[in-house]
Amino acid sequence: MATMQDVANLANVSLATVSFTINNSKPVSPKTRAKVEAAMKDLDYRRNAVGSALARGRTHVLALLYPALQHRFSPTSIQFFTSAADQARLRGYNLVLWPMSNDAEGVTELTSSGLVDGVVLMEVQLDDPRVGELSKSNVPFALIGRTRDTTGIPFVDVDFEAAVENAVDRLVQLGHTDLVLIDGGIGNQLLGGYGPVARTRKAFGEVTTQRGLTGSIMSGLHSSAGGRELARELAAKHPRTTGVLMMNEHAGPGFVAGLQQAGYRIPQDISILALASSLDTTGMSEPEMAVLISPADELGRLGVDILINQLEKKDQPLPQVLIGCSYSPGATMSKAPDRAVGS
Repeated sequence: MATMQDVANLANVSLATVSFTINNSKPVSPKTRAKVEAAMKDLDYRRNAVGSALARGRTHVLALLYPALQHRFSPTSIQFFTSAADQARLRGYNLVLWPMSNDAEGVTELTSSGLVDGVVLMEVQLDDPRVGELSKSNVPFALIGRTRDTTGIPFVDVDFEAAVENAVDRLVQLGHTDLVLIDGGIGNQLLGGYGPVARTRKAFGEVTTQRGLTGSIMSGLHSSAGGRELARELAAKHPRTTGVLMMNEHAGPGFVAGLQQAGYRIPQDISILALASSLDTTGMSEPEMAVLISPADELGRLGVDILINQLEKKDQPLPQVLIGCSYSPGATMSKAPDRAVGS
């Protein structure tokens, strides 16, 4: 295998000149560059892309950190990945998915390796040790999500508070006054203090109280079987409930099927509105669930833009952006019945 010294010997230039040509680290005359490139071609020389990037001090690689051990992938999370990767490529960077646990140790190893120029962090906790570690490093970062204290931290996130208020008001307008919020806040896949769950629960409690509604919270496993179990639990413990806010993507289709097996007609007996989900997921149920669609594509793009802007325009203020959800009616919303099933 040819080396840089072989290229230098054939081109009759110094080893440093070959390095400058390959890495574009110093000016090289067109004539000399042509000689070096011709020698590289003749020798079939393949440069070490990682080594060259490290020599320049920039790899143009961004890491998207995702705690895959604690949080299952979903169609919505895949939208985050693909939109972020597309935007990185458009701006001349490569984005790699970096699965790791949600502790600080893995972040330290990554940021000290020199392999990445910056980090996008997903599935953020209210008090996230990874954010503290990133803040202490010299590696730029951006969050898709937000911590409890957002001072000086760049982020883009779903406006969960507005989404909950929107969902509750849509159900109230149809006459529903007894509501249940279903999330995935149990099991070993739950991130401690997971931001979306904590914010949604808090907003649900506040909004139902302000509007004088009956509001309950149920949590289940992130699976179709978990959804069926949730349906049985709702039928047994909340027979007067006529409106459901579903914030557990993997459980949604099983929940709809389980309610129908329990004798509910959807939407005549009970209305269901999915929160911060995707049409791919809600389309798996029959009937198709109404949904406040997560702005996943926009979040992925903006998260990458916020990070790259730090790398290329360091004097800009760090943005903090909340984005709302858009509504798709599906076929699971209707006027509240006179009496709930089983009451």
